[in-house]
Amino acid sequence: MIRSTLLVLAGLILPAAAAAQQQETLEIGTSTSQIAITSDFSGADLTVFGAINDADPMVLSKGGYDIVVILEGPKAEADVRRKERIFGIWVNRQTVTFEHVPRSYSISSTRALDQVTSPQTLNSEGIGVSHLRISPVGYFGDASEVATFREAMLRLNAGDDLYENEPDGVTFVSNSLFRASLRLSVNIPQGTHTVEAYLFKNGRQIATERLPLKVVKTGLEAQLTTAAHEYPLFYGLGTVLIALLSGWFASLVFRKN
Repeated sequence: MIRSTLLVLAGLILPAAAAAQQQETLEIGTSTSQIAITSDFSGADLTVFGAINDADPMVLSKGGYDIVVILEGPKAEADVRRKERIFGIWVNRQTVTFEHVPRSYSISSTRALDQVTSPQTLNSEGIGVSHLRISPVGYFGDASEVATFREAMLRLNAGDDLYENEPDGVTFVSNSLFRASLRLSVNIPQGTHTVEAYLFKNGRQIATERLPLKVVKTGLEAQLTTAAHEYPLFYGLGTVLIALLSGWFASLVFRKN
């Protein structure tokens, strides 16, 4: 009798414990896996589709889930220079080099980041332009100056449309299905980019999913880029020759009789 009772209790407790330990997961997909840059490329929109697996109906009904989607470009070092005017001439006086700087960065979310989670979480995960994990290389000057150079670098990238933020770019199309829209700048660099989606539950980050996205040049631009990198001497001589021929031809056309 006691054994039967224990078996019944175990049968009730174990499924409940398994349900309590059940963790939501993410699945995402993109409208394309490759962006082709041609001579008439003027930017593009990337659509990211996704689903929350094992979503809690109660949390869904209360709007407790938030999605943040990021398209991050290849990382590289970036030099930030401060100009000063000396004897009427603007010259570069101080340079700070930052490492691991994304060459492009677009982010969309269900709402503003400060409403999704805490600043501590944003800093630890490096989510958002203001929270990117970038640091100076070999800098031994005043530490307070680093923040000034960092802000200048982020401002310049934003001015070139390389860094973009859409606080309402992610929408739920059903209870657990969502869609995100990311804008690709006309200046987007080529290389392998990363599409990254974060799932937040009541302000707590619980799942992450990543996909690669390739940005490549095609046609004449691709051939010119290859020539410039693989045959720099011949490429340079060719451009000089074209400039000379263009100047000579223009002098013939517009020559005064």
